[in-house]
Amino acid sequence: VDDYFQVYTTMNGKNYPFFSQYCDGVRVKRANWLSQWGSSSLGEQGYTALQILRYYYGSGINIAWAEQVEGYPYSYPGYTLSQGSCSEDVQIIQNQLNAIRNNYPGIPAISNPNGQYGADTAAAVRTFQSVFGLPVTGVVDYATWYKISYIYVAVKRLAEGDLT
Repeated sequence: VDDYFQVYTTMNGKNYPFFSQYCDGVRVKRANWLSQWGSSSLGEQGYTALQILRYYYGSGINIAWAEQVEGYPYSYPGYTLSQGSCSEDVQIIQNQLNAIRNNYPGIPAISNPNGQYGADTAAAVRTFQSVFGLPVTGVVDYATWYKISYIYVAVKRLAEGDLT
């Protein structure tokens, strides 16, 4: 799924995401909605993802890739964060890990989230990676960045509009 985080659909050349609704096609059927089982059948027949989307939504639909995702979650900075790194991106991760720690107290606290990636940040990252099934490296790569962001959004309930 991480490989597709920045992939979205567009309609008729508009440069914004198209909300492609779907239904299961069994319990719920909607005209012009992607069908879960119907799309599975098309895939088994050799249709590509784009061909399946066009089957349901017409020739105006396309697949796009966002170079950068803005807002929450913050977009991956494009480089790995590791011990010795010093940046606003490090501070973002430190603050998010400390917030996640409220729900996952096994993650060590980062006592001074000042944007300097020290041993305490590396320890928190390693524990986070272990808890969430990522390779335990102590560095924040693309997959770790977005997993931290995902868990942060969940524990802070940002998807529900709680921005506190």
